[in-house]
Amino acid sequence: MVYLTRRERFNAAHKLWVNEWTEEKNLEVFGKCANKNWHGHNYELFVTVKGIPDPVTGFIMDVKQLGKLIRRVITDRVDHCNLNLDVDFIPKNMQPTTENLVILFWKELQPHLGEVQLHSIRLCETENIYAEYFGE
Repeated sequence: MVYLTRRERFNAAHKLWVNEWTEEKNLEVFGKCANKNWHGHNYELFVTVKGIPDPVTGFIMDVKQLGKLIRRVITDRVDHCNLNLDVDFIPKNMQPTTENLVILFWKELQPHLGEVQLHSIRLCETENIYAEYFGE
């Protein structure tokens, strides 16, 4: 089995906030992420697929096509958006955390991959924080 990873980038804003909590509690739990005027990140998205290389091309998937697919299905829909308000596949009652986003991105991307298997999605929110999902 061979694993192939493509990286894409996007910028987006969000706010983590629970309406039923006080402002103090939201700030205590979410810190700067509870900024009432939103805040943004320069995200890095890593999509890893797996499969057996084609005997003729040597590819498990054309990586240029994988990049186009990721952009069409994910990054074009979230880039320079407010993740709380603008993205149709993010439920309005769900916190747009990195952890939730990797699951949602998996659900959006998986049906479009054909013969190649999706192995993992890694989303880096900062240079120190990322979440990774394996479809489990």
